[in-house]
Amino acid sequence: MSHDRHSLPAVAGIVSFCFAAAVYGMGDKANTHNANNVGTTAAANSATTGSSMNSNASTLSSGDRKFMEKAAEGGMAEVKLGQLASQKASADQVKQFGQRMVDDHGKANDQLKQLASTKNVTLPTDLDKSTQREYDKLSKLSGADFDREYMKHMVSDHKKDISEFKSESNKAKDADLKQFASSTLPTLQQHLQLAQQTDAAVRTASRSGNTSNTSGTSSTSSMARKQGS
Repeated sequence: MSHDRHSLPAVAGIVSFCFAAAVYGMGDKANTHNANNVGTTAAANSATTGSSMNSNASTLSSGDRKFMEKAAEGGMAEVKLGQLASQKASADQVKQFGQRMVDDHGKANDQLKQLASTKNVTLPTDLDKSTQREYDKLSKLSGADFDREYMKHMVSDHKKDISEFKSESNKAKDADLKQFASSTLPTLQQHLQLAQQTDAAVRTASRSGNTSNTSGTSSTSSMARKQGS
């Protein structure tokens, strides 16, 4: 009996050690399992985010994408030609119109760039061939010849822009792009009205021989001719 009493604490110690080891082993397995779950969840979330971005780009219709590219080319052309007009135009009204194009289309271009970045669309950075030819042509003109050609182009160009933006504001499949087209359209309509008024003033001044301004006042050379007669 004395032998049994002395052996009981030893047996209890062995049992406690085995139990602790088993619990510790289970803890390691649980931690490993949790770590694996965390890694798997993070990878799944990352894949979902990437898939969402790719889906955002792929869901943009070809028509919407083409509109963005053309709008970028058109906006860039307005800024480039406007800069040229603010430097080369002989009539103050034409200079002011050119600067208005630089300011307004510059802002619209920035908005379009931000929108393109969210849609994973790469916009053109160079003038298209047609606009480049017009730019080269205008670069060689000066005085009233420049004013007439530039304003003629602005009237024609803004009619085309309004038609395209109006169509996109009605038919765009992408909600953000539809909003951009709709909010930009009123500015383009104002530009067309101003372009038509300036074009008419330039032509009237040209017919009257006044090439220095569009206020209706005769130029010095015109007055000299009248006095001589």
